[in-house]
Amino acid sequence: MQKVLIIAYYWPPAGGPGVQRWLKFVKYLKDYSIEPVVYVPQNPNYPIIDASFVNEIPKDVKIYKQKINEPYGLASFLSKNKTKKISSGLIQSKNQSLIEKILLWVRGNFFIPDARKNWVKPSVNYLTKVVEEENINTIITTGPPHSMHLIGLKLKEKLGVSWVADFRDPWTSIGYHKKLRLSKASAKKHKYLEHLVLNRADSIVVTSETTKNEFLNITNKPIEVITNGFDGDVASDVALDDKFTISHIGSLLTGRNPENLWLALEELCNENEAFKNSLSLQFIGVVSEDVLQTIYKYNLKSYVNLIGYVSHTEALKYQEKSQVLLLSEINSPDTVGIIAGKLFEYMRAKRPILAIGPKGWEVSNIIKETNTGVAFNYNDTSNIKSLLLDWFFKYQTKELSVNSTNINTYSRKERTAKLANHLYGYCI
Repeated sequence: MQKVLIIAYYWPPAGGPGVQRWLKFVKYLKDYSIEPVVYVPQNPNYPIIDASFVNEIPKDVKIYKQKINEPYGLASFLSKNKTKKISSGLIQSKNQSLIEKILLWVRGNFFIPDARKNWVKPSVNYLTKVVEEENINTIITTGPPHSMHLIGLKLKEKLGVSWVADFRDPWTSIGYHKKLRLSKASAKKHKYLEHLVLNRADSIVVTSETTKNEFLNITNKPIEVITNGFDGDVASDVALDDKFTISHIGSLLTGRNPENLWLALEELCNENEAFKNSLSLQFIGVVSEDVLQTIYKYNLKSYVNLIGYVSHTEALKYQEKSQVLLLSEINSPDTVGIIAGKLFEYMRAKRPILAIGPKGWEVSNIIKETNTGVAFNYNDTSNIKSLLLDWFFKYQTKELSVNSTNINTYSRKERTAKLANHLYGYCI
């Protein structure tokens, strides 16, 4: 049994998609003769808490923890709500207050690569002994926050261990990076650190082909694409909502605002009385204020049901009961390679997926490959409208279903098998 040290910031009881990737890898790695040892912060400032994930931590996994000093506590004195929003990625594109502008500027220029930078040095000192005592030869860092990769970089330099850098999201090309009000010097430093990590790691793991192609322009190190996945059995024989429920699960952030969908729904409600009486728009998770205002602009407020954040277990139930599952991404070339983790859980729910995103979005290919729904661009209204009407007619006759194919390749266990093969191929 080979040991690997996994260095992460997000870990139960953190909620949201960031925690699930490595929680699930840790759950299944031993099935492939790899023993995970985990290192996480002792007192992190998580924007979302989901205690249900604690129960999924394998009982026999060894977890090391070290205190972390984060700036969010101090920043909260200025504005606790705005600080939390920035921490969770809810950055308003327009109408930013002076406090928001100041917080973003400080975050972008004083905390490079991110607000956990001060955890790097004490972590390296602490983990030096852990690596030696546990006889560990391979470490894995997962980001964001990308300061985790700097811990891996320093341990690589100090101890000569093999190092895999896992990028759940890109670094300098991700959308919110451009909103940080970076000075030229700060932007240059981000690029330098990104280049350093990509060229010093022994191998790199990413979640999309787009990110792989981007990184291939920066490094010649081996890069493996391992998407996220779903855990548990595929849903079956679940009682569906009586209403024609279109549900979005997770954070509907600023910019992920499919106005063509809201227009299509307004027109359908005006043209079809049965559709109007059956429609329900259900949002499980945080919804940006500007997204809500756009929905209301199209006279859909009476159909909106804001559930708010629920546990992951509850979220899965909402997915399984919904008639249609909505997935949207920001309409930008920068988001073509963003594949939300919820896509794979939507697959597991076996409900039709309505996806709206940028031209060339990788999600479109996955949905087509698995026959789990239909993906559209932001300039397409008439075809969305036609599809929804077709799905509504099938809903009326209780025939709205999904005949998906090849989705088991996206199970968490299969994803872990791919990770194990990569580790044995390059690092172990």
